[in-house]
Amino acid sequence: QVQLVESGGGSVQAGGSLRLSCAASTTTYSYYCMAWFRQAPGKEREAVALIDSRTKYADSVKGRFTISKDNAKNTLYLQMNSLKPEDTAMYYCATRGGSAYCAWSASLYNYWGQGTQVTVSS
Repeated sequence: QVQLVESGGGSVQAGGSLRLSCAASTTTYSYYCMAWFRQAPGKEREAVALIDSRTKYADSVKGRFTISKDNAKNTLYLQMNSLKPEDTAMYYCATRGGSAYCAWSASLYNYWGQGTQVTVSS
């Protein structure tokens, strides 16, 4: 069983930055796909950044968000710069426990954190 705990959300003005963190309970997470998803009210959960052997980004965040992980600390990060009001959502980290390869579909992830709220005002 993998437990994921996000932190770092908050309220910022457009153009600002936030860094989200996701602490994992197991060292084996370093071998698995890790991802950040977000879900705005009334919308489906969408992947914004993935990391396995490579990093991948949704077009909407490319060039503004950076996903990274510190294996020694069992922690996943999402650096978010140049934030826009449309980035407002609950952000979740997730992992495909048992798989080293990432996917864009939320249905393929079996471990999720509780989420952290990001609110960007104009």
